[in-house]
Amino acid sequence: SLVIRGEKDEHAVLCSKDKTYDMKIADTSNMLLFVPGCKTPEELNAGPASCNIIHSQIAGFSNNYWELRRCRPKLKKLRKLLMEDPYEGPDSQKDQTSTFPKYTTEDLLCLIQASEEELLHQLQVIDACKIEGYWRILDFDYEMKLLNHVTQLIDSESWPLSKVPLCACLEELGSLEPREMIEHILVSYGRKYVDAGEVFFEMREDKICGAVAQMLLQNAVKFNLSEFEEVWQQSVPEGMTTRLDQLQGLALVDKSSRPETIFLLKVEDLPEDNQERFNSLFGIREKWTEVDITPYIQDLCAEKQTVGALLTKYARSSMLNGVKVYNSRRPIS
Repeated sequence: SLVIRGEKDEHAVLCSKDKTYDMKIADTSNMLLFVPGCKTPEELNAGPASCNIIHSQIAGFSNNYWELRRCRPKLKKLRKLLMEDPYEGPDSQKDQTSTFPKYTTEDLLCLIQASEEELLHQLQVIDACKIEGYWRILDFDYEMKLLNHVTQLIDSESWPLSKVPLCACLEELGSLEPREMIEHILVSYGRKYVDAGEVFFEMREDKICGAVAQMLLQNAVKFNLSEFEEVWQQSVPEGMTTRLDQLQGLALVDKSSRPETIFLLKVEDLPEDNQERFNSLFGIREKWTEVDITPYIQDLCAEKQTVGALLTKYARSSMLNGVKVYNSRRPIS
């Protein structure tokens, strides 16, 4: 089945089970006729009797049709809706008095311009979880509290980061937080596998290091890079190694300042529209190297489109000190 999705202020899209298409009216030079009970030549009998002229009533005509073009699902709105009322835990008074609406899968399918498969995949990507039948995003501070419980337990039990047992975690931490929240954190920050009939998680070093970095950077406008790297390494669980490439799409290093600095810049906070995204990025920094800008535009690539093709369309290249850089094609106000 196909579904047309979009609210009154949005351009309509057509969704199948797993893909989203832009809808555009296209004119045709051949008039299209609507004929009730119309039969194609293949459906008519091949005998001599089929030579009779059939008089048909034309019910209507059209000079245009809908042209469909595969497009990216419009998913920015999903995080925005769920972030209106982030989940702060079972003891939160705010959650009990909140007047913000909560959303089921059916609610989100009515509001988000994406196919069902694309929507459910994005809910996984943003680490949303179902609480009492509604999709919620955890408040970042609550998420860090849960993650801290898990990493401290791993440290105290001397478990290898590649083999964290689910049952033991739920048993030990179940008195502190709901068991489903502990499991959600393990799913969000680990890879689940089964060994000898028992469920284990391999903790994802890059994601945990990225979350700790976000926690350190979120209250600072800019952070001295060398100081940040030192504090960051001290803050992550023992046995993990921090690297700047773990912060792609999350934070940006300013190499032009002295000393070098780093600041929070999350790709999820940037506009969804291609031109608006580039305007926003060139407003933050006049000239970008391809390495720096790629994490902030690769999600804009359509099917079979490359980052290079996007840069060719929306930016102008030049050489700066022997390095290729990109700046805006239009003046940025």
